[in-house]
Amino acid sequence: MHYLVFRLYGPMASWGEAAVGGDRPTALTPGRSAVLGLLGAALGIKREETSRLEMLRTSLGVAIKAYSSGGLTRDYHTAQVPSQDRKRSFHTRKDELSIAKDKLNTVLSSRDYRSDGYWVVAVWQQQESELTLDDLSRALAKPAFIPYLGRKACPLAAPAAPLVVETDLKSALDQRFPPLLGSHDQDRRWLGLGSMVTYLWQGQAEDLGSFDGVQSGQVWDEPISRIPWQFGSRQEHQLTLVEE
Repeated sequence: MHYLVFRLYGPMASWGEAAVGGDRPTALTPGRSAVLGLLGAALGIKREETSRLEMLRTSLGVAIKAYSSGGLTRDYHTAQVPSQDRKRSFHTRKDELSIAKDKLNTVLSSRDYRSDGYWVVAVWQQQESELTLDDLSRALAKPAFIPYLGRKACPLAAPAAPLVVETDLKSALDQRFPPLLGSHDQDRRWLGLGSMVTYLWQGQAEDLGSFDGVQSGQVWDEPISRIPWQFGSRQEHQLTLVEE
């Protein structure tokens, strides 16, 4: 089977989860929604282009290999927002703040990030589409919009190095990429990589191979709409192995 594989690395990443109140937690690994959003940005798909986003969502399967989820970094965040005024329409953020400067409220939130995480992503075509893996590879190599790791403040710190391969799913995720530093050994020491790696994939539990210890569960990262930010659930399989 053909897979498009690429890597994600950055000093900061934030893989959004369900948020309650002012807290904005992050998952340990990029979810399906984050990967599809990154690919959509690379292709130049805007948020309001619902038909193109739906084509991307229905045509691709996603799997992740986490070498390191990085360390947890928490940011105490403040933002000023004006009181709601349904009688006014503002065209820019500057207009909104300048006109309503006497009615500003301060929102306090705690935002979590993963520092120095390293992940490999594999995507494949679940059904025929006008969008090919080669198209996606070219878009990642020369993105239309800046791709980022969950939030705009978290850009990639290394090329995604996309590559289309014909192999099985595990071999695709085990693909080696050029080192971030001088060698892979330097990378392992710098990132603090251990011998444990975690695979996460959609589809059938046996799609990765025949392994004991596979855990399956429901995750809420299937993008339904990116305008009101609605998500649905899907099944995901997870396996942690010791890698030589």
